[in-house]
Amino acid sequence: MNTSNVKFKDVDEYISCCAADAQPVLKKLRTTIKKAAPGAAERISYGMPFYEYAGNGYEGRLIYFGAFKKHISLFITPRNSETVPIELKEYNVSKATYKFPLDKPFPFALIETTVKALVKARDLQIKTGNISKDILSYHAQQNTTDKKICNL
Repeated sequence: MNTSNVKFKDVDEYISCCAADAQPVLKKLRTTIKKAAPGAAERISYGMPFYEYAGNGYEGRLIYFGAFKKHISLFITPRNSETVPIELKEYNVSKATYKFPLDKPFPFALIETTVKALVKARDLQIKTGNISKDILSYHAQQNTTDKKICNL
């Protein structure tokens, strides 16, 4: 499905526009990602769903997914490639793209492991300060318990 020029309002709309045989897989993939990264924000970018964690824009991008005629692809930013479990390598088709044929069982458990590893790596980067200032700032804002309601 070429979605690069389509403006979906949310992931529900994206999935509903995909082929009927892909929809159950996409729904379960979405649930799997959300379970593995409960703090991630769900968004649409480049005409497909992505999950943003501990940062905004490029810095926060964790994982994308997209549906195509005969497969589903996951896109993991290259800076996270060393975090990806070795078992995912068989699905790797390029620097940041992992391709899963629709006519074969989808490895949901492996995806869950992968997303958890990405979240853990991001959390470690934040904890050690080995990450951009934008992510540190974003994370600090999300974890404050004394947020001002107004300037009184």
